[in-house]
Amino acid sequence: MAIEILTKDDLEAFRKTLLHDITLLLSEKQQDKKEWLRCADVRKMLEISTGTVQNLRISGKLKSQKVGGIHFYKLTDVENMISGKTK
Repeated sequence: MAIEILTKDDLEAFRKTLLHDITLLLSEKQQDKKEWLRCADVRKMLEISTGTVQNLRISGKLKSQKVGGIHFYKLTDVENMISGKTK
């Protein structure tokens, strides 16, 4: 039976590999885009305030669907707004 000795460098290399693998898994999960977004998601994507999202909704520039008191926005509509392809 052979005995292997682990060094601090071995553990550090393992830690870096593990963190890299976890980061890859999380980024893959984020690529599974949602079809509908909440106000907070829209705010982050467009880098605007809650009031601006509300103004866009009221003016008809950004359509929403209200479900149980919460407004949901289509991802494609938000992406079109980012790229400047508004209807």
